[in-house]
Amino acid sequence: MQTYYLEYSDDEVTGTAHKFYEATVDGAALTLRYGRIGTPGASSTQHCPSPEAATSLALKKVNEKKRKGYAEAVPGVRQKRTMTRRLVESRPATTKKMAPTRWRFNTGSPAFGIFVDAHGCWMGNQDGRVYRLSHEGELELEFQLSEGVKCIVSDGAWLYVGCDDGNVYDLSGKTPRLAYEINPHIDIYWLDIANGLLAVADAGGQLTTVNYEDEEQWAVKTGGNCAWMVRCDAVGRVYYGDSQGVRCYYGWEQETLVWYQPTKPVLFGWLDGAHVYAATAHHQVLKFDQAGQLVRTYQADAAVFSCATSPDGRFVFAGDSYSTVYCFAEDGQRLWKLATGCGSACSMQYVEERLYLVTSNGAFACLDVSPAALAEAEQGLTAPVTATKAPQERVATVPSHVLESAPAALAGVQLRCVRVGSQLRVRVASAGYQDWYVQFPKNLRQEGQRYLVEQVEPAAHGHFYRILGNIYMLPT
Repeated sequence: MQTYYLEYSDDEVTGTAHKFYEATVDGAALTLRYGRIGTPGASSTQHCPSPEAATSLALKKVNEKKRKGYAEAVPGVRQKRTMTRRLVESRPATTKKMAPTRWRFNTGSPAFGIFVDAHGCWMGNQDGRVYRLSHEGELELEFQLSEGVKCIVSDGAWLYVGCDDGNVYDLSGKTPRLAYEINPHIDIYWLDIANGLLAVADAGGQLTTVNYEDEEQWAVKTGGNCAWMVRCDAVGRVYYGDSQGVRCYYGWEQETLVWYQPTKPVLFGWLDGAHVYAATAHHQVLKFDQAGQLVRTYQADAAVFSCATSPDGRFVFAGDSYSTVYCFAEDGQRLWKLATGCGSACSMQYVEERLYLVTSNGAFACLDVSPAALAEAEQGLTAPVTATKAPQERVATVPSHVLESAPAALAGVQLRCVRVGSQLRVRVASAGYQDWYVQFPKNLRQEGQRYLVEQVEPAAHGHFYRILGNIYMLPT
């Protein structure tokens, strides 16, 4: 048996791609295994007419990879990235009154990722499972990703899910596509995306921004640690929170510190229009304006794990470490405090008189926070909860490196992968577009390859295009 092992690093210092490729010849069988270093990767086996044919094919595959920058290496020398999973110490609620709950979907694994819009309700848990439910709690879609989900974030028409292993997937098509691969030296705590600019907060108190080509723009070390908050706005402000407090930076290409407010350790952040909210370990949600002035303090009774607001800012919601949710008026008055019945809310979102939670128990819950339902809850009256469980059988891990061939007569925009210096870039090949690069998954780039996508849109900031919808392969 003969094994050939290669590794690839995009940039030894700031690179975002660290991969391996292994070809094993066993008689007439050739097994190819590939993926991110530190993971089992994906594998496939094909049977050749003879051992000599298998060896010849293996060498052909290996040499193709070498031409793309892979080099011979020793397995295990480069270690898997450091990953810190958030440990949530959740206690039972002390209040007896229960929040009115329309439905609850139990997954069995702590969850931090949530996003809700008119099309459905998304959640992701630490088992790497991503679910889309209807607004009535019915399971519509499920994906299995390589590692636990940190968060799910929206950027206009795009939806992204960030994972512990540094992979950030675009969910705008029918299958997740790898959009960013974060530097393995960064121990990710939280991330956010605006206009294609990715901001990452990490365990060591560093804020890093990455552009649409998956290239690091700038990084700044704050002196704090445990940075659980990062939020980006549309004009280039990045709000960051860690053990020292809250900072606001500005700049797409280089950082400028706009303001800093010392606080107790920040556990979560929320951005809503002209204000940013920081949930703290000191039982408070702090509201700051864009100039960094403290506008309001919302007082809870325990460490606040998550917060959210109504779109107009009239209501501020918070979830604490005692499996309890709060609602405050804009002026700081506490309106109610109710038990979740399913653990502490690790993340939340308010949409049209419903408060959606993902919890330390692995539940995805939809609370009815309409005035009528809350009035009954205050009297101890709650309707029965529609409770369901996630399927026990796991779906296969998403193969984000595989592309389908374009269906016949499918309309769309054609792209082409070209080499620019030492880098592979993608441009629009169809007529009528600017000569800009396209934000395109690096693990799908092959020099000279043509692709068909459903739609491209110019980025709101910067001269590049972004893909909306599915990606297909065209004949070269």
